[in-house]
Amino acid sequence: MPIFVLFAGFLVLLAAEVPVAIALFLSSLAYIDIFTPMPLSIVVQRMASGLDSFPLIAIPLFVLAGNILNGAGIAARIYAFAVALVGHIRGGLAQVNIFGSMVFAGMSGVAQADAAGLGTIEIKHMKQHGYSAPFAAACTAASAIIGPVIPPSVIMVVYAVTAQVSLTKLFLAGIIPGLTMGVALMILVYVLAATGRVVAPTEPRANIPVIAITFWKALPALVAPIFLTSGMLMGFATPTELGALTVLYAVVLGFITKDLTVSSLFAHIRQSAVTSGILTLIIAAAVPFGWIISVGNYASGLLGFFEAIGANWVVFLLIVNIALLVFGLFIETTAVLLIATPALLPLAAVFGIDPIHLGVIMIVNLLIGAITPPMGVILFICQHIAEIRFSEMIRAILPFYIPLGIMLLIITYWSPIVMWLPNYFY
Repeated sequence: MPIFVLFAGFLVLLAAEVPVAIALFLSSLAYIDIFTPMPLSIVVQRMASGLDSFPLIAIPLFVLAGNILNGAGIAARIYAFAVALVGHIRGGLAQVNIFGSMVFAGMSGVAQADAAGLGTIEIKHMKQHGYSAPFAAACTAASAIIGPVIPPSVIMVVYAVTAQVSLTKLFLAGIIPGLTMGVALMILVYVLAATGRVVAPTEPRANIPVIAITFWKALPALVAPIFLTSGMLMGFATPTELGALTVLYAVVLGFITKDLTVSSLFAHIRQSAVTSGILTLIIAAAVPFGWIISVGNYASGLLGFFEAIGANWVVFLLIVNIALLVFGLFIETTAVLLIATPALLPLAAVFGIDPIHLGVIMIVNLLIGAITPPMGVILFICQHIAEIRFSEMIRAILPFYIPLGIMLLIITYWSPIVMWLPNYFY
């Protein structure tokens, strides 16, 4: 079957360590050349049309805003506020780690930025206060994936453009799942500390003046996600326009606090351009790949398979979860999302699953894959920061799959946790 040739070519190229974007492009070219009478130029045409989307402008804007806010000392202020607020809870700085990531999620739309930015501070302080380096790294990796679930989120922008759904609704749909994922991780840390499975000394309970001072210093950071969310709800601007305003806010804030200079601003712009360029190249290369799946009507073949086994929506979502988790182990998150979305959307419609709900399911699935060996990129980031062996990283991360797995099941099979906010405001 031609579709198997398409995927086989893609996987072979990945195994040969060809970059994801190039592998997508070459496998699409080979398919068009072998199985269709269309000219090869159709691939380039689809790439160009796929990038002709206003919401995609939000990607470099959110990446840049996160980099500037992180570079303006915001991460350190968030961490200090988190220590004052939750450092005394059993689990100590591990609770601070997770709570800080939940707050930082409102500014950084990329999990890698959360792990590398706030994670550097968190792991350093946890090691200094007697926490084991593997546990500190594992806690940081697990909490970092909350970032792209709570808006703003770069991967949500990618899904919204691919699935042609409202980015505002998708942002709203991620708020409750993201917050509950953080709470679930905090409960796990509490249990691990209470049972003595990890050494987790607590911090002295902060008094009201200390909390107030750290809150005041962190307030500029806390305002950013509130500004973004309220702007979407009131229809003040589109998410893309709000991204531009957030960049402006970050620049003004950085210069006011004198943590940002002209040279550092240009450094952040260069870094953001590289990150955005890589993501944009993957998106462009995945467009013809997804288009082949759509026009080939391969979704009807998958539907026939589900009908043959008598599957209902429960079984369909179970198979989707398993497939995404497996693919997420080996393939870059954005690439899997771009490939799977055109194939799964028609099936989801048949089973009565809202595309917004499906998007959150897919995103949470793939983010869990980003902290799962052998190719979990966030594992490598945290391992490098903590200066530990990869085997130590894997052993330490294992308990964190329990709350994340439970939350994935809840998000999958209890749609109100995802759809309540979008339905309430729309």
